[in-house]
Amino acid sequence: MDGLTRYQEALLACRLCPRLVAWREGVAGSRRAFRQESYWAKPVPGFGDPKAKLVLFGLAPGAHGSNRTGRPFTGDASGAFLYPLLFEAGLSSKRESEPGDDLKLFGVYLTAAVRCAPPENKPTREEIRTCARWTEVELGLLQEARVYLALGRIAHEALLAYFGLPKRGHPFFHGAHYPIPDGRHLLTSYHVSRQNTQTGRLTREMFLEVLLKAKALAGL
Repeated sequence: MDGLTRYQEALLACRLCPRLVAWREGVAGSRRAFRQESYWAKPVPGFGDPKAKLVLFGLAPGAHGSNRTGRPFTGDASGAFLYPLLFEAGLSSKRESEPGDDLKLFGVYLTAAVRCAPPENKPTREEIRTCARWTEVELGLLQEARVYLALGRIAHEALLAYFGLPKRGHPFFHGAHYPIPDGRHLLTSYHVSRQNTQTGRLTREMFLEVLLKAKALAGL
């Protein structure tokens, strides 16, 4: 059993945040469109290439997205925006992600700062700190990663904490690029949430530009 498999098995048993446990389980079936579906309703493990050179690091599972499907950025508007652009960038085998399909990511791994769906997509500071123990394990296992693309401020600040970098010298803004230890890179983008993409705060052209820069820096 490899390190990522052991990590994922341990993660699935996590119940450290009572508010998140109650929400991820209680929200199942509460939306009419998915009322007949079985929800994953557990912590959502990362997904992608174990030898990834590029890590996309988000906020948390969506209540009716990856909390339902069990795969990051799958089953909601965020994934509908993200996966076609990964495909366009040559980083995914398919334009759409569906649970149980044979989609492959090429040199890319997807995960998030918080691994359980939070109410209103707003984890507390304590919940972020608690989940940082899983971030430390998971990112530590991705030993070939060279570039980290943070999706949103919370993801950006969680990665700063992981690398021991101060917020003052590394402010969040779309398109930011910071060197981090051992010749690696931290890039940032607005999150691929419906709130950002439907209002035009984040366009497909804006995100694709950052994604292609991350791909080039990673040597993919």
